Amino acid sequence: MRLSLITLICLIAFSCKEASKNTRETKPVEETVATIDTSKYPAALNKILEAHGGLDTWKSKRVLSFEIPKSDVIEKHTIDLRTRDEKIESGAIVMGSDGIDIWLKDEANSYKGNAVFYHNLMFYFYSMPFVLADNGIKYSETEALEFEGKSYPGLRISFDDGVGVSSKDEYYLHYDAETYQMAWLGYTVTFRSGEKSDDIRWIRYNDWQNVDGVILPNSLTWHEYEGRVIGKAEPALKFENVTLSETALADDFFKQPEAAKVVNAKE
Repeated sequence: MRLSLITLICLIAFSCKEASKNTRETKPVEETVATIDTSKYPAALNKILEAHGGLDTWKSKRVLSFEIPKSDVIEKHTIDLRTRDEKIESGAIVMGSDGIDIWLKDEANSYKGNAVFYHNLMFYFYSMPFVLADNGIKYSETEALEFEGKSYPGLRISFDDGVGVSSKDEYYLHYDAETYQMAWLGYTVTFRSGEKSDDIRWIRYNDWQNVDGVILPNSLTWHEYEGRVIGKAEPALKFENVTLSETALADDFFKQPEAAKVVNAKE
């Protein structure tokens, strides 16, 4: 069996344990959210989005925050849902993006991962299925995924050239045929190679919580796999203290700190 990306996530996880000293201010959202045209999405995706609270509800939110407990530190992610600016705080290590650059503050040089790859990674997995309604996405049908005697229909998601850091990535969204709740995510990784891949990793989505009207995961479970045959589950990755806010953060919240370095290039 091939190991899932959870191993890679463990390798690139932060390793320091000092509480963040960043302060935050909030400001009201001034702009309005445009009416959403759902006719461009497949019928199945619209039903999946509705089963998770609805795209209108998701689009009414401005800031998402969640924590991932690690063995020696709490890793906090804060994301502006409209700009996709992000800050990840893990003790003395802080990384983020400000709309222009991806940056890393690591004065002890203890971070062993790739900040460009990790940027928005956990946000993207956590915010399924809503991020699959972004612009620049193409949809098609895919064969059903079988697991423990149950069949899960699916959609294949690909991207227009130039969308995101790895536009050749592909995703496979599989859902419960009765409830339309998301059940599995398959995905490929092309970050370093830049070439399409047929190595599909699999995450199970079966542990949910209601956060201000939006259905989001309590945990995600990567599985070992061989092609589309799902194997043993890895330890679940848990998410805690999840919040959604309709209020934007201060302009400088995602700004690159003085001690941070820009890390836009692939390493």
